Amino acid sequence: MPSTPYRFEIDASVPLAEAEMSLQLAMIALEGLFGQAGVRLDARYDVDEAGRALIVDASSDVGAALVRVFTTLMIREFGDDAFSVRRGERRVPMPPEPGGAVAPSPEPAGNAA
Repeated sequence: MPSTPYRFEIDASVPLAEAEMSLQLAMIALEGLFGQAGVRLDARYDVDEAGRALIVDASSDVGAALVRVFTTLMIREFGDDAFSVRRGERRVPMPPEPGGAVAPSPEPAGNAA
C-alpha cells in the first residue's frame, strides 16, 4: 500500500520534543480504538529535527486516525498558528522486516501541492 504522509511543520515557539509527546499521546488514545497491537503495527511517523517537522503515515485506518487526533491535540495544546500541515511532503519509513532489514518506502505517486 502506498504511503500517505502528512508533514506537520512545528513553529519555533513550540519545543519539538513537546510536539512529539503530543503525537505519542495521540497514539495512546488510539489504543482505545484499535488496540495496542493495531497501533504498534500500523502507526508510523518520522522526526525531521532539522526541518522542525513530524511526518505521519496516514495510509492505514490507524494512521488516518492518528493524523486527526494529533491535529486536534496540537490545536488544543499550542493553538492554530503553532504548526502547519501538508499532505504528501515526504515518505515515512516502513517498519523493519524480520531479520532487521528495513523495507524501502514506495515512491510517492506524484508531487503534492
